[in-house]
Amino acid sequence: MTMRNLHTRTAGALAAAVLCVTVFAACGDKEQTATQADSVTVSDQWVKAADSGMTAAFGQLANTGDSQIHLVSVSSPASGYMEIHEMATSDSGGMVMREKEGGLVIPAKGSHSLDPGGDHLMFMDITAPVTAGQTVDLTLTFDDGSTKEVEAQVRDFSGNEENYDPGTTDTPTPGA
Repeated sequence: MTMRNLHTRTAGALAAAVLCVTVFAACGDKEQTATQADSVTVSDQWVKAADSGMTAAFGQLANTGDSQIHLVSVSSPASGYMEIHEMATSDSGGMVMREKEGGLVIPAKGSHSLDPGGDHLMFMDITAPVTAGQTVDLTLTFDDGSTKEVEAQVRDFSGNEENYDPGTTDTPTPGA
């Protein structure tokens, strides 16, 4: 083998090694950039129609990933602010809705239902009437900082007139 052939083979082997490292590094980066939002799917989402005040969003959250996911906040241009809510027993024994401390957990390879009378996403101060047939944009934020944009249809719904317990007053307020 001549020096020229040896040099050509060495250069070819080096180029192949650099290509392999680049490909594997790109694959590694892709895995590292996967977010909680990438593992969440939202289905059957809807918002209760309301003229003013408060309303709520419901649906099914599914986690396709191998680790549990924490939904820590939600926002929408349709509301001044939003909270993640749960139903709980009040001091007087009745059921009230209140902010769910720490958000909610979607188990690995599992799901979490957002239902009237259960956990839901609460619009605390809608900015304009939300009417049946329109859609509302929501942004779900997870504890890794990732977000998922969701569009939900507004529906008429007359059930589940719960009371809201903000934790600072004994006066219940009508809610979702």
